[in-house]
Amino acid sequence: MAASPPLLAIIGPTASGKSELAAAVARAVGAEILSADSMQVYREMDIGTAKPTAAERAAIVHHLLDIVDPDQPFTVARFVELADAAIADAAARGVPLIVTGGTPLYFKALFEGLFQGPPADPALRQRLMDMGGAELHARLSAVDPQAAARIHPNDIKRMVRALEVFELTGRPISAWQTQWSAPSVRHAATWIGLMWQREQLNRRINARVRAMLAAGWVDETRRLLQRYGRLSHTAAEATGYRQIMEHLAGRLSLEEAAEQIKIATRQLARRQMKWFRRFANVRWLAGDAPLEANVRAVLAAWAAVR
Repeated sequence: MAASPPLLAIIGPTASGKSELAAAVARAVGAEILSADSMQVYREMDIGTAKPTAAERAAIVHHLLDIVDPDQPFTVARFVELADAAIADAAARGVPLIVTGGTPLYFKALFEGLFQGPPADPALRQRLMDMGGAELHARLSAVDPQAAARIHPNDIKRMVRALEVFELTGRPISAWQTQWSAPSVRHAATWIGLMWQREQLNRRINARVRAMLAAGWVDETRRLLQRYGRLSHTAAEATGYRQIMEHLAGRLSLEEAAEQIKIATRQLARRQMKWFRRFANVRWLAGDAPLEANVRAVLAAWAAVR
């Protein structure tokens, strides 16, 4: 892969202010923004994914937003393919690029690479293919519950590959995909993280959930269901939409759904930070520091390597 100018990666948990910081830095240097968010790729899922507004996108070029309908699946491999192309294009144009978002696996895959796995075993693969989808999913649930939770029972190809990897290596594919030993470096980057005290972040999360509901999140979800009938398995993983769909089905009050969304979002933030702390060479900034101070710190760190 051809070398490109160092990127700026801004990471942190949900509601930490990543997007605001990235936008401020982009305005200061004329940069563009590459989204590393697994849910902002979906069209019409705007409020619930905290997607940049139309005005924000008019002011700053954003990449990898609104690229697939919400009833379609989207893979990490596809993200890497499209992100690599965006990075190469920005480098060719001499435009600085900021990568930001809340999906740690996207960062890992983009900057360190995806697990390729052992080569296919034709005999093993055929034996697995001869099984029905229900049996494949049951077997996968037994050996790799994490993979089974994200692979649809009708997705025979992915279930067969996951079981093939397990049988050939003795380890579940989900463990291989999150391994952190001996990472490669696919793109040079300056890494900045936003850190918050847990209680402060929890208050921000609670306030943001309230604001998103007030902005019409329930109506957005209703429109999605009316237009598409259902969300794809991957799109349905977006925090909050499941709870709102339960509310629309009459199984949760709006107040119950809101509380469950707050809890789920706080849990998501903790998982994100567990992942993000594993990245090396991250300069962590206080999330509650003045925005202008954090912008100056980011610009100084980025300029030092550009």
